[in-house]
Amino acid sequence: MNLFCPVVKHSMKYIITASSGLPDFPEYIAALVVNENLVGYCDSSKLTIDPKHDWMEKVLKDDPNHLAQYKRACFGGEPIYFKATINSLKQRFNHSGGVHILQRISGCEWDDETGEVVGFNHFGYDGEDFLSIDLKREIWIAPKQQAVLTKLRWDADKARMKFNQNHLTVIYPEWLKNYLAYGRSILLRTGRIT
Repeated sequence: MNLFCPVVKHSMKYIITASSGLPDFPEYIAALVVNENLVGYCDSSKLTIDPKHDWMEKVLKDDPNHLAQYKRACFGGEPIYFKATINSLKQRFNHSGGVHILQRISGCEWDDETGEVVGFNHFGYDGEDFLSIDLKREIWIAPKQQAVLTKLRWDADKARMKFNQNHLTVIYPEWLKNYLAYGRSILLRTGRIT
């Protein structure tokens, strides 16, 4: 490691939480975190996208397509997909009632010195790992027996794998670099020094 020029890794994470059985909690929440800073948020109860910084508002204003993608993710098919997935998992785990949580954390880490990008996509159910992607081997990892069915289906879906590879290692790093350019004053001072 070069002691005079530390390597800074930047990260972008989409954290999605879907719930059932919590009457005073939104069924769907999505948050965008860049370099450990919350920069955007939406939930199913407010039906608004809430940028947490002026620079993020500018990103969405300058790029209407970006805003449209966030609207689809926050209020379109994704909340419906997550709700259906929770219902399916409740059946798979033999859960009839109670509180249940499905989470996905997806994103990338980018090393601004080497250009190395590491993409990730992890699912958890009720606080335990459920599925995660292994981009190098092009497979899904299923630590729970109840996840094997999904793993096998997703492993066979080569188009889904290519979509994930493209998003996690091409599109997300482009977005991350764009966010770093817009939010330079806040985000560049909070990269992780390794």
